Amino acid sequence: MSNQFNAVSFLGRCVFALALVCGTYNPTDYSYVSWVLAEDTTFGPVPALVGVVLLIGWIIFLRATFLSLGWLGIILGAALFGCVVWLLVDLGWLSLDSGSAVTWVALILIALILAVGMSWSHIRRRLTGQFDVDDIED
Repeated sequence: MSNQFNAVSFLGRCVFALALVCGTYNPTDYSYVSWVLAEDTTFGPVPALVGVVLLIGWIIFLRATFLSLGWLGIILGAALFGCVVWLLVDLGWLSLDSGSAVTWVALILIALILAVGMSWSHIRRRLTGQFDVDDIED
């Protein structure tokens, strides 16, 4: 199995993280939360199955992110992205009056933190040459 990490593999992690985050919730009517909370939805096996699949995805991404970044890394990542949002608002590119736009930016930033968390061991190895214990084969 190839253990190559490049921009395409990071982009793939970003796409999957964004699909997970936006599939769970987004400001449109096309999300799991909107679907389950709709008045005409009867909770049955299909919504339960989709919910469990989403939960599995969240557990995989969150566990990898917490193990690779830790609380400090997640807080620093959130602070970095918070400053990016602040800059966008300060430049006038993002308006805090648009709740939908702010929600989309927050969802994208959450997905980026999850993608960085999924990729951090590879990035760290490239930057420092140090392997995580899980990366070394017997």
